[in-house]
Amino acid sequence: MIPGKTLPAGALHVAVAAIFREGRVLIARRPAHVHQGGLLEFPGGKVEPGESVQQALVRELYEETGLRVPEASLEPVICVSHDYGDRQVFLDVWSSQESRGIAEGREGQEVAWLQPETLQDEDFPVANRPIIRALNLPRILAVTGAISRVDEGMVRLSAALAGRAYPLVVLRAPELADREYLQLAQQAIPVCRAKGAGLLVHGNPDRFAQAPGAAGLHLPWREAVRLSSRPVPAQVWLGVSCHDARQLEQARRLGADYATLGPVRETASHPGVSGVGWSLFGSCAENAVMPVYGLGGLGPDDVPEARRHGGQGIAGIGFWWPQS
Repeated sequence: MIPGKTLPAGALHVAVAAIFREGRVLIARRPAHVHQGGLLEFPGGKVEPGESVQQALVRELYEETGLRVPEASLEPVICVSHDYGDRQVFLDVWSSQESRGIAEGREGQEVAWLQPETLQDEDFPVANRPIIRALNLPRILAVTGAISRVDEGMVRLSAALAGRAYPLVVLRAPELADREYLQLAQQAIPVCRAKGAGLLVHGNPDRFAQAPGAAGLHLPWREAVRLSSRPVPAQVWLGVSCHDARQLEQARRLGADYATLGPVRETASHPGVSGVGWSLFGSCAENAVMPVYGLGGLGPDDVPEARRHGGQGIAGIGFWWPQS
């Protein structure tokens, strides 16, 4: 399992593989006579006594599909605990970009290579759905820094986007009133899109409703705590800023697609506020049942550490946002 992860008592430990070729991921259909039969799934199977999850995946992939995957190529993706009522499962999900052979359904199942963005929740068992989120979300979530005026914000955003492109950008501008914020968002959405990035509105659901073309909504905790259900359609991203396990549970109840958790380290913007550290981050991410980004004093070089502790990656400002 991912370091620091623990197997819930009584849960079936299942090794799950996301095997990629040319941007497509291998998907199988469960036989009709088995649990959750007829639905799609990521290949894998039960971890046998004495096996590591990597060993189980290498074995299961060859037995089920004929593919040979180097054990060393497997990287952690996410762990998902789910109780179906008649059984509890712990999905230990790993990915690889390396495989040899021609994929075939050696146990009579259909197999196919599909684009991750085409995967639909309703086609998979419920426990698989956070995996779909994890495969479609980037490793790095870019967050905008201080913005005091609309024109200044556009200049800084354009400068930031001229550097390395990030697939998702959270437009966080708490200094702006709603009217100015919406002006900025409406100008920023097409600029981001032209650079291949989706813009996430930051704030209350009304802001998202007034920002056509936004890729989704990122709720600060002060907004998330007031809600009792998901405030945006399933077709767009919903994120929540969290600081502990209790807040992550609220994000789950809202149907969030991801959460940020931090600060992991002390930051310049919040001097004297100690970070939670990677150990606590990992234990919280373990039970989140959604992709979790580490936030606070982190940059792209910290992505591997976040991944080792069960996170999706990192989120932040300083590594990409132009300084004043």
